[in-house]
Amino acid sequence: MKFCTFKQGKIKVGLVSEDEQYVYPLDERFPEITKMEDLITAYPTIKDRINKAKDEVTPLPLAEIKLLAPIPQPKHDLLCVGLNYKLHAIESANFAGREYQPPVHPVYFSKRVNQAVGPDGAVFAHEDITNKLDYEVELAVVIGKTCSHVAPEEVFDYIFGYTIGNDISARDLQFAYGQYTFGKGLDHFAPIGPWIVTEDAFSRPPHINLKAYVNDELRQNSNTEDLIFDLPHLISELSQGITLEPGDIVLTGTPSGVGMGFNPPKFLKKGDVVVCQIEGIGTLKNIVT
Repeated sequence: MKFCTFKQGKIKVGLVSEDEQYVYPLDERFPEITKMEDLITAYPTIKDRINKAKDEVTPLPLAEIKLLAPIPQPKHDLLCVGLNYKLHAIESANFAGREYQPPVHPVYFSKRVNQAVGPDGAVFAHEDITNKLDYEVELAVVIGKTCSHVAPEEVFDYIFGYTIGNDISARDLQFAYGQYTFGKGLDHFAPIGPWIVTEDAFSRPPHINLKAYVNDELRQNSNTEDLIFDLPHLISELSQGITLEPGDIVLTGTPSGVGMGFNPPKFLKKGDVVVCQIEGIGTLKNIVT
C-alpha cells in the first residue's frame, strides 16, 4: 500500500490508489490518525480495516490536492549513510583529491530537517553561502516500530516502508568544514516523497533501480544491488546504540552521477528541476529557487 500526507484545508493522511490517480482520506474512518506517525504506529492493528475503508471513503483526485512530504516534520533528524555505493565513493574521493579506499565501516551522519520538502516543493539555493549545490537520489527507509539491538535477520520486521529522499548537499561547505552537518543540513535541503510504500510490496532486500534527472538529463542510474552495506547491516548496526522510533527515516546512500562527479562539475543553480525516481515507489520532483 501507498500512504501520503496531503493538504486539503488541513493536513491529512491518505491511502493512494493502485493507479496513483486518487487518494482516500483516512480521517473519515480513522479520526485518530492525524499525521503519518499515527498511521505507522497503528498500522499493524488496522491494516485490514484500511483495505475495507476504500469502499467507504470518497476518493479525491490526486491532481486536485497538494501532496506534502510524507512526514513533514520528522521527530528526529534524518539518519544518513555516506559513500555507500562504490562508484559514488570513488567519484567523491576524486573530487576531494584523495585515493579511494574501500570502507571498513559505513559513514553515518545526521541531516538537520526542520521542515521536509515535499513533491514539487522548493529547494533553497542559499547562494549567499554556497555555489556548489548538489543532488543525491536515495532510498529512504521509514522505521515502523521501536528498534533497539535488532539482529540483521530481523531488520525487515521493523521497517514500515520506503520512500524517496534527495540529500541536497552544499559541497563547498561539506568539504571546507570537515564534516557533513553544515553542508547537508541547511533549510529546505531535504526533499522527501512522494509517499511511503509499505515494506511488504518489495522483496527482502529490495532490488530496485534509482535514477535522478536534472532538467531532463539523466544523471544517476543505478540499483540497490550496488550498495556496499545492505539494509540489514545498516539498520541493525544503528540500532545497537541508537533507539530508532516509528517514523524515523534512514537515507541509505546515493549512487554515482552526482554533480561533483562530472568533469567539470555540474552543480545545481536556480531554476533547475531535479527529478528523482525509484522503481516501485514513484517520482519526486523539486525546483531550485
